[in-house]
Parts: sequence; C-alpha cells; structure tokens
Amino acid sequence: MIRIGILGDIGSGKSYIARCFGYPVFDADNEVSKLYKEDLRVFNKLKKSLPKFIYTFPINKSEITRAILSNKSNLKKIIRIIHKEVRKKMNAFIKKNKRKKFVILDIPLLLENKINNENDVLVFVESKKKEIFKRLKTRNNFNKTLYKKFKNIQLSLSYKKKKSDYIIKNDFTSKSAKRAISNILKEIY
Repeated sequence: MIRIGILGDIGSGKSYIARCFGYPVFDADNEVSKLYKEDLRVFNKLKKSLPKFIYTFPINKSEITRAILSNKSNLKKIIRIIHKEVRKKMNAFIKKNKRKKFVILDIPLLLENKINNENDVLVFVESKKKEIFKRLKTRNNFNKTLYKKFKNIQLSLSYKKKKSDYIIKNDFTSKSAKRAISNILKEIY
C-alpha cells in the first residue's frame, strides 16, 4: 500500500483533490468533527483541560472557537488531546485499508505533527491566494482571526512545497485535477 499525503494551504482544495484520487481517504477534519459530536471521553478531557469554555456535549464548535480565540495556549491543549485520537483513527483506517493499492491522507497538520512516514508520497496542492480567500469567505464559519491562529501553527507553504514529491496546481476544475492525479498515479505505480 502506498500512502499519499495531501499538503497545502487552508482552503486550497486539499479535501477536494484527495477525493479526486478515487482511493480511500482519511479526512482528519471530518474525524475531528466526529470526535466533537460522538466521543464522550474526548469531551471529558477537553472539559477538564478547558472548563471555562467546554461545557456541552456534543461539543459545540463555537465553544472550541471561543477557547482558541481567548488564549493562545488553549489551541495547544486542544491539539494535544485531539491529535492523539486522530492518530488512533488514522492507524485504524490504514489497518482496515492495508490491501488497497493507495490510501490518501488528508491531514492538515501531517508534517507538523510528524504523522507522515518517510516513504509517503507527498502531494502539494497549490492555489491562487485570491481564489483561496474567495472560497474561505463563502464558508459559513469562516473567522479571520481563527484562520491566522491556525496559519501560525503550520509550517510555511514554501517548506511544504519543497518537501513534496508532486505539485498539483488547483484551478478548481475537475478536469485539470483528474489529469494531474492520473499522471501522479502512473508515475508512482
């Protein structure tokens, strides 16, 4: 099995590109949402760590947002709790899909949290800044301050691009995405 890690900026279309590969995708953002909605253990850990902010189950994203915006150490506390659980879910996903030719890892902090393996194929999704902001502004939960906090914990885009084996220029059309993905898959398999 070949693991393909998707890298890129927030809003660059990483999840869309990941799905275009046509192989099983581990979507970390989706897993985090499920943890907030379904995992009482995670709720209890977050409530204990951030009692002034986390008090309803299922966890309301506005509580998470308030916690992050009020104090920069809160984001680190949340990451410490959540990423341990996300890693477990990813390992279960990989085990379940071990007979597949490829698995796609759509994990925003893949390199930052050292979740990637040395043998992973890394694909950087490059998009125009103007397009990214246009898309981010259409998200109903977009918060510019929160966006900046998340950008601050990420490695630079130039570093991620340098570490990548392939670059997909995402113009947000399925035709060009599928052509680029087809070329990558032919080359690595």
